[in-house]
Amino acid sequence: MASSGSYFIDKAAAEKAVNLALPMIHDAMKLKEVGESGFLYIVVMDPLLTPATSSFEDAILYEYAVGDREKWDADYAGFARAKARVTWRTGLDGHLVQELRPHLLAERDTVLWGSVMVDGIVVSVSGANAWYDEAFAGTVAMCLRAVAKAGIADKRSKGLFLEPK
Repeated sequence: MASSGSYFIDKAAAEKAVNLALPMIHDAMKLKEVGESGFLYIVVMDPLLTPATSSFEDAILYEYAVGDREKWDADYAGFARAKARVTWRTGLDGHLVQELRPHLLAERDTVLWGSVMVDGIVVSVSGANAWYDEAFAGTVAMCLRAVAKAGIADKRSKGLFLEPK
């Protein structure tokens, strides 16, 4: 996996963002209207690795499974990656592509949705109903953006340029 070019969004930041969202996700998954699988898979893409600069696989920054993967009844990881691929490639939320811009879909793209693009941050979720997958993806993306904002606030207080890590 290629390393991130983003100073503030790396694997550790993505893991932190997912961990911030997990309490809400775990509570929500107890509700039947959210989804009945009991499983969830989250994919976070590197915001600086684009289709012009990297392969899809190299652009995957972090992945996380909720629930025992040995008991999965479907390939939630595969679904989440497929959703992430559409959003990563188009730069648009999966639902927007599926419902309003299907002309942007290519051969072998998924017709599922549940991925978001928030200020260049792509997150995809699979396992719940699509509208909740989208909500969970959006929550993780917003938490990741907050982690980056906290990072810049800290660095700004220490100087005018980002020092090498």
